[in-house]
This record gives sequence, C-alpha cells and structure tokens, in this order.
Amino acid sequence: MIRRIIRETFFHFARNDFALFLKEHEEEILGIFREEMKRLDDEIPEENFFIDIKMVPLGETILKAALISIRRFLTEKYTPTKDGNIDEEN
Repeated sequence: MIRRIIRETFFHFARNDFALFLKEHEEEILGIFREEMKRLDDEIPEENFFIDIKMVPLGETILKAALISIRRFLTEKYTPTKDGNIDEEN
C-alpha cells in the first residue's frame, strides 16, 4: 500500500515533465518509429495482404495519435462516463 502511495505521488509530480519530454522528443520517437515500420513493411511480402497498405504513413498517424493521447493523459484529468466514454473534467 505504501509503495502505491509513493508511486502515485511520484507520478503526480513527474507527469507534466514526462509529457513535456515526449513533446520535445516527438520527432526522434517518430523517426525511430518510421524506421521500424519501414522495416516491418519491407519484411512482410505484399502478397500476404489483401490490399497494399503503406505501413509507414499509417503507423506514423497512429503513433502521433498515441503520443497525443499519452500527453493528454499526463496533463489533463478525465473521468469515465456511464457508457464507458471519457469526459474531460474541468
């Protein structure tokens, strides 16, 4: 129980710095992600796909959404609604 309290307290103090860190290093993270998605795209034969999907642009769009989501989680407060969606709490 004490460990959880310490962890939650630390996270409360560090979350804004971590969000800022992600924002400052977003291009580096995206660059690494682009390389990995390109490698994956090159490794998977296109004949195994029903349609030709360019993995790098799709993956980059998904990663950007994920980074924005993580930053919002770190900097904004949310509460779940009855239907499972999340509403912003101001």
